[in-house]
Amino acid sequence: MSVVFRTPPSLDEIERMAAQALATIPPPLRKFLQNVVIRVEEFCEPAIADELDLDSPFDILGLYRGVALPAKSVLDTPQDIDMILLYRRPILDYWCETGEDLMRVIRHVLIHEAGHHFGFSDEDMARIEDER
Repeated sequence: MSVVFRTPPSLDEIERMAAQALATIPPPLRKFLQNVVIRVEEFCEPAIADELDLDSPFDILGLYRGVALPAKSVLDTPQDIDMILLYRRPILDYWCETGEDLMRVIRHVLIHEAGHHFGFSDEDMARIEDER
């Protein structure tokens, strides 16, 4: 169901929508995301934009930060929290430009970043989407 917004959704509203999107992921996969923190920020940090050689902070809608499941070992000591970052302003900009349903956009970005947690590359995910 689409929600009509009279003003741009806040960080908290996007976070609630991300939680709803997460709930739509099938339980066998969702269980592997239970320790992944989902956070919404306005934009990516400047250091990330530099590292990824972005022309603009609007060029990235989300980011997975952590160690993908295939690279984890039970013998490793966790160094940091696995996190999916969603970037509010670029998501809203994309939403306005495309006219897509905002919930679908958020779900797509969330699932894409969750794919990185599962160890998929951008190329893997593009191939999966093309086959779908």
